[in-house]
Amino acid sequence: MTDTIRLSKRMTELGLCSRREADEFIEMGLVKVDGVVVNVLGSRVRPEQTIELTRQATALQAERVTILLNKPVGYGSGPSEAGERPAWQLIKPETRSPGDRSGYTFLKKHLNYLAPAGKLDVDSSGLLVLTQDGRIARKLMAKAADFEQEFLVWVEGEVPDAVLEQLRHGLSLDGEALKPAKVSRQSDTQLRFVLRDPVRRQIRRMAELVGLRVTAVKRIRIGRIALGDLAQGQWRYLTEHERF
Repeated sequence: MTDTIRLSKRMTELGLCSRREADEFIEMGLVKVDGVVVNVLGSRVRPEQTIELTRQATALQAERVTILLNKPVGYGSGPSEAGERPAWQLIKPETRSPGDRSGYTFLKKHLNYLAPAGKLDVDSSGLLVLTQDGRIARKLMAKAADFEQEFLVWVEGEVPDAVLEQLRHGLSLDGEALKPAKVSRQSDTQLRFVLRDPVRRQIRRMAELVGLRVTAVKRIRIGRIALGDLAQGQWRYLTEHERF
């Protein structure tokens, strides 16, 4: 058994779906291994075996939506903690962007199993991705280092060129050197950060290390998907042609 792996885990490794979806599809009999349906949870496979989803499974995936939200400050992206409001509460017909061109009709089922694909600090605003699609969730979370995240950062005080250079490289958090960052000056009070797979509160903690006080952080892009003109507190569907 040492050369085998759980079928559900192998499915996520191949990017077919999330672990939750894998278990769901296996139980429904929608997974084939070497052309044979496998419907027993806990089944194991060898790495060289061919795994595929049935047409019904891919049709179910196609029905699952991804939502882009311009999250305001004060809303938590994940499970709500004391005093926080969960960001998914903003997903309702009256807060949908009038600029949504997806063609989707809003349905209550679009809120089922809708989960954030990555986090955004409660005191930060901007682009938050919520999805029912395990493929997108896995891509943005398990492979977060593959996608740039762009932020606008407002600060107090002067930002000399030497400080910008420190922010770009040379800083460490929690005893570990940070990956190089793209940091540029937008104005006297605004900086632009481009990071890959940032840790919690990374920008604010970086700023503290070089003596800057951050007054606001706004995420404006993840990969190829930009916030654009999406108004604060509003949301839209990701279209079938958009890719991170």
